[in-house]
Amino acid sequence: MSILAGFSNIGKVPELRRRVVFTLAMLAVYRIGAFVTIPGVDRNVMRAVVNKSQGGLLSFFNMFSGGALSNLSIFALGIMPYVSASIVLQLLTMVWKPLDELRKEGEQGQRKINQYTRYGTILLSCFQSFTIAMSLEALNNADFAGGATGDVVTHAGWGFRILTLITLTTGTAFIMWVGEQITERGIGNGISLIIFAGIVTDIPGGVLNYFHTHKGSIQPLNLFAVGVLVIITVATIVFFERGQRRIPIYYARRTIGRRVYGGQTAHLPLKVNTAGTIPPIFASSLLMFPATLAGMHVPGMAQLQSSLERGDWLFNVFYVTLIIFFCFFYTAVTFQPVDVADNLKKQQAFIPSIRQGKQTADYIDKVMTRITLGGAFYVAAVCIVPSIISEYFKVPFRWGGTSIMIVVGVALDTVAQIEAHLITRNYEGLSGGGGRATRIHGRRDVG
Repeated sequence: MSILAGFSNIGKVPELRRRVVFTLAMLAVYRIGAFVTIPGVDRNVMRAVVNKSQGGLLSFFNMFSGGALSNLSIFALGIMPYVSASIVLQLLTMVWKPLDELRKEGEQGQRKINQYTRYGTILLSCFQSFTIAMSLEALNNADFAGGATGDVVTHAGWGFRILTLITLTTGTAFIMWVGEQITERGIGNGISLIIFAGIVTDIPGGVLNYFHTHKGSIQPLNLFAVGVLVIITVATIVFFERGQRRIPIYYARRTIGRRVYGGQTAHLPLKVNTAGTIPPIFASSLLMFPATLAGMHVPGMAQLQSSLERGDWLFNVFYVTLIIFFCFFYTAVTFQPVDVADNLKKQQAFIPSIRQGKQTADYIDKVMTRITLGGAFYVAAVCIVPSIISEYFKVPFRWGGTSIMIVVGVALDTVAQIEAHLITRNYEGLSGGGGRATRIHGRRDVG
């Protein structure tokens, strides 16, 4: 009941209520657009193609677009071009000095980087939409394991390619705008919420498809085992995503005039999983790319695809290896111990028994490497174990560890932002309280 009372507090804060309503309205617009088909295609044939190409890049992107790809909608590219462009810009920021200097300029520099990210999104969207147009034409009357599917494109040619390029690129630009509007005027991170909505809306259809496919042969024990596994997976993700290694920080005393500042203690929080869901997304893209190239009749890709069948032991080994590699790589790129040590030195803060400067940077790097190792194994286990169990129990709907990580992570971040809004308005938050004032832990009332 305390959680329900906490949710009731949302309506008591006008600004928060407006933000929540605006977020829901923008997500509804996104979901409506997922059913608007691009001109010149047959969505029923495309659904059959996506269903028969499980394990390929088509099914992977269809999951993140919330079924928009199988519908061949104007949002078929989803938000993935924006995610890819932002990741590339983050990597370039660490290796290209002009971008690194731009990042250090603060808010003004970040706006410029965001502008470059938008340009990169449009370029990637143009390339991917043209590739999709060519692939759709190649899928006409494609011969899969279940036989020929029919013509996806009704009138192939340059007219269809140019129209598809313009339509899909415009759709991605609109989604990017929706995500930025949610971040600025709504609640939570707009891009993450769009991915979240795409995955969540696919769950009911997958469950119904499972019961329809296994009508009359449903094993209650299998359903119970799968349900328990999902609950354990969610609990594990919540535990590790909220896990931190807190390094104690002490601030030196400073005397300015007649007042004494500093002498306080704090902590430097280091997340167990700093890379988030980037490693499994990158690893999945790399391992599924051969399936798409094989569909385009690239020489040698068919043999490579047959060697990397999803669920096979070789696929799992490469998947785990790539996840661990990208966990370390992305953490090393986005987290700079030298910058953290310099900021602590500027603030006259220090770690007990550790010299300021290089020794502090080395110590933080050592601690970060250790917890990243544990975080990498956690991400690999969450992504691979549910897939293995799902394959064993023959569960057809997609509830892999990657999608669960995204859903749980976005939900935690959004709830944290809602609680922050409630606490600043003197409400207890989502944990309950019915309007009582909240006192921040670690402070004492004086008087």
